[in-house]
Amino acid sequence: MTNPSRQQALESLTAPGQAYELVDVAVRGRRLRVFRNAPRSLRELFEQTASDLPFLVYGEERLSFREAWDAAARIAHLLVAQYGVRKGDRVAISMRNYPEWVLACTAVTSIGAIAVAMNALWQSEELGYALGDSGAKVLFADQERLDRLAQCARPIPAAVIAVRPAGAGGDHPDLAALMVQTGPVPMPPAQIDPDDPATLFYTSGSTGHPKGVLSSHRAVISALLSWEVDLQAYALSEGIVPAAPERQPAALLGIPLFHVTGSNAVWLSCYRAQRRMVCMYKWDPELAAALIEREGITTFTAPAAMTGDLIRVARASGRDLASLQGLGGGGAPRAPEQVRQIDAVFAQALPNTGWGMTETNAIGTGILGNDYLQRPSSSGRCSPVMELRVVGDDGAVLPPGALGELQVRGAGMFDGYWNRPDADVEAFAEDGWFRTGDVAWLDDDGYLYIVDRIKELIIRGGENIGCGQVESALLLHPDVHEAAVYSIPDERLGEEIGATIHCDPSLDPDALRAFLAQHLARFEMPRYLRFADAPLPRTASGKILKRQLRDEALAGLAALSSREPKPT
Repeated sequence: MTNPSRQQALESLTAPGQAYELVDVAVRGRRLRVFRNAPRSLRELFEQTASDLPFLVYGEERLSFREAWDAAARIAHLLVAQYGVRKGDRVAISMRNYPEWVLACTAVTSIGAIAVAMNALWQSEELGYALGDSGAKVLFADQERLDRLAQCARPIPAAVIAVRPAGAGGDHPDLAALMVQTGPVPMPPAQIDPDDPATLFYTSGSTGHPKGVLSSHRAVISALLSWEVDLQAYALSEGIVPAAPERQPAALLGIPLFHVTGSNAVWLSCYRAQRRMVCMYKWDPELAAALIEREGITTFTAPAAMTGDLIRVARASGRDLASLQGLGGGGAPRAPEQVRQIDAVFAQALPNTGWGMTETNAIGTGILGNDYLQRPSSSGRCSPVMELRVVGDDGAVLPPGALGELQVRGAGMFDGYWNRPDADVEAFAEDGWFRTGDVAWLDDDGYLYIVDRIKELIIRGGENIGCGQVESALLLHPDVHEAAVYSIPDERLGEEIGATIHCDPSLDPDALRAFLAQHLARFEMPRYLRFADAPLPRTASGKILKRQLRDEALAGLAALSSREPKPT
């Protein structure tokens, strides 16, 4: 018997009466294909899956799904009763991957408030900006973020709750103590509709401050169910009959929860699958391998730099990582060679990846298994609740094989940029099509290939870095007159940050780096600095010739590499 194609499998799985039935609905004047049987809200998702199975693991700390729900109810009661948080209010979370991140976000979204995911790598200036921009009523922050907050020049209107503070007697109440005082309570009542806002993630653009990406409960949940049905369709098309697991599946969280990949593709995806989630404070490949072995981790999703690290550790350490069944990607494309290495090193693990954005709640396309091995340069085919097209400069839809700008729309799309109607006008074309800024092409079978980016955006190990933001920080230094920032290819991280600056001859590079550390997150710091004695070259219209400067930087690096002594 011939296996069905992916499209046939999807049509069967999403047909009327099926668990993943798709229906057309009108949402804010637009027609969307949505899952009929999806939970109406994240609160409903959490309630439906509050089992006694193990869920959160952090070091020696362990919580079941039900214990996590009960703890979140305490936090929610605290927010409502003591801080006056109401539906639609913003509550910010700024910390490492502690269990409290998950508990706080569960609480916030379960009472109809909006969870603001703050980049934990931000310095005080960026932290203060996002708090002011979002209008957060409350902020949950760990000690490192509290220290940065203390250095913030902006007034902080949010009430601050400390998470795992270094010592007692600080300026802010301790969440753990507040939860003890609250005691066991039910989750406060809330009426939440599918299209109510749920999350606000900040994403770096090519210029200026990061923009807040506002998404609804429906958009987030559409992403979760899209991944589920795509995996089932793959199994049907490959003739795979999933065996009952011998032990509870488990996911390793090695990427930050303030990214949609960490939040949606890892954390939230654990609920319906009833996976344990083992949290890492920060990425450490040796520790990751040890946790995979100890905890029987079955899935790990991370940018190419991290999966490459894991491959190297797996080869060198000899640890038993045979429990891995899936090794996912995201944030930046993998080199085709790494796809083949995953297949060679992790015999049981299906390599997979996809294309998505913060604005699409991390969904768009996906590819896995044999499909991925045969097309390692592709980002896969379109999600069943999304649509893709490639358009030319004139806005006309291009045929397969033609290069143009990738545009996307569908149920996973965000509602708009927070307080930025101007950005919405720029980002959306007619009929709800979102301009991604990616140069891409589609083949005859619908596989997507990302070629380049129209926007000036560097993706370093999955982190989006706006060139304009780094240039602005450079130009804050009194001895820097002009600055141009561009990407430099990097084997491990995909891209690194390069900069050419016209400055006073007396400027010391180490002093400049120390200055930048006060204004940029560590991942935003330029790795490669070039100093120009003369003003930077410009076009007739006055724009800096950034491509020329990048080519010169690459040529300089190549020449330097050719002069290095070769190993004997």
